[in-house]
Amino acid sequence: MVHTKFCDVFGVDHPIVQGGMQWVGRAELVSAVANAGGLGFLTALTQPTPEALADEIARCRELTDRPFGVNLTILPSINPPPYAEYRDVVIDAGVPVVETAGANPAEHLPAFRAAGVKVLHKCTSVRHAVKAQELGVDGVSIDGFECAGHPGEDDIGGLVLIPATADRVSVPIVASGGFADARGLVAALALGADGINMGTRFLATHEAPVHDNVKRRLVDATELDTELIFRPLRNTARVASNAVSKEVVRILDEGGEFADVRELVAGVRGREVLRTGDLDDGIWTAGTVQGLIHDVPTVADLIERIVTEADALVRDRLTPALPCPQFR
Repeated sequence: MVHTKFCDVFGVDHPIVQGGMQWVGRAELVSAVANAGGLGFLTALTQPTPEALADEIARCRELTDRPFGVNLTILPSINPPPYAEYRDVVIDAGVPVVETAGANPAEHLPAFRAAGVKVLHKCTSVRHAVKAQELGVDGVSIDGFECAGHPGEDDIGGLVLIPATADRVSVPIVASGGFADARGLVAALALGADGINMGTRFLATHEAPVHDNVKRRLVDATELDTELIFRPLRNTARVASNAVSKEVVRILDEGGEFADVRELVAGVRGREVLRTGDLDDGIWTAGTVQGLIHDVPTVADLIERIVTEADALVRDRLTPALPCPQFR
C-alpha cells in the first residue's frame, strides 16, 4: 500500500484526504473516510454555531475511533462568524488536525500549536504555500485550477503547480483539484506531492449527505460541465454548470455587479440543491474531475480501489517501462 510522510505526520493509513466541503463535511461522510484509513474533515461553518460543531464532533466520534479533522475556512465578511469560538471548540474537543483555508491563519496558529493540533493549510499558489510553511503549518494542500470552489486568480493547473510547490516547500504537500482515482494519486506522487485531496469525488459516494440527483449528475457530467463565476470580480469560483450559474456568468460578463447576482448565489439556495436534488435551484460546487466519475461507491470501496490500483499501476505499468532490469 502507498505510504508517505503525510501519513506519518497526520497519523493515517492512506495519503487520501476529504477536505472541508460546505454543507457536505458532516459526520457520516467524515467518519467513513476515517474508517477507511483516510483523513476526513468536518466543515466547521456548516454548523450554525460553535456549540453545534461540538455536537457534530461528538457524533463523528460515535461513528469512528480513527483520526479526523475539522476545516476552518476564514473569509472576509461584514459580520464574520466567531472564528475563535469555533477554533476553541476544536481544541477543547481534542480534534488532532485542522484544515485552515481562506485568509492567513496566523491569528489561530499559536492556540493550535499550544494544544498540539496539526494544521494543514489550503493554498492556491506557490507563494501562499511558502508563506504558510514560514508560519509553521504542518502541511499544505495546494489547489490547482481544476479544483471545485475557489482556485485563486493565477489559473495554474496542477501539472505545474504541484511540482512548483514541491520545489519550494518541505512540509507534506497534498495535491488538490482533478483527483478521482489511482492514476491521479500516482501522478501526484510523481509530481512531488505526498497525498491527494478529493472533494467532488467524495461527493459522489454512498455516504455523502446529499440528494441522489446530485450524485447521478456527477456521474453523467463531463469535464466540460462547470462554470467559472465571479471572474470579473476577481473572486473566481468553479461550480456546476446549470441555469443559475450560466445566468450569473452572463450578468457579470455584461458588466453587472455582485449586488445584481446576490440572490442567485445565496448559500441557502445551494444548500437546498444538495438537500432536495433540484439541480437548477442554486449554485453548487463541482470540479472538472466530474469527467472521471463513473459510479457512486461506498467510501471504503473507493479508497480501497484507489490504493490497490495505485500499487498495481506502479508495478504493472511503470516498473516494466524502466529501460534496464537493474533499475527495476
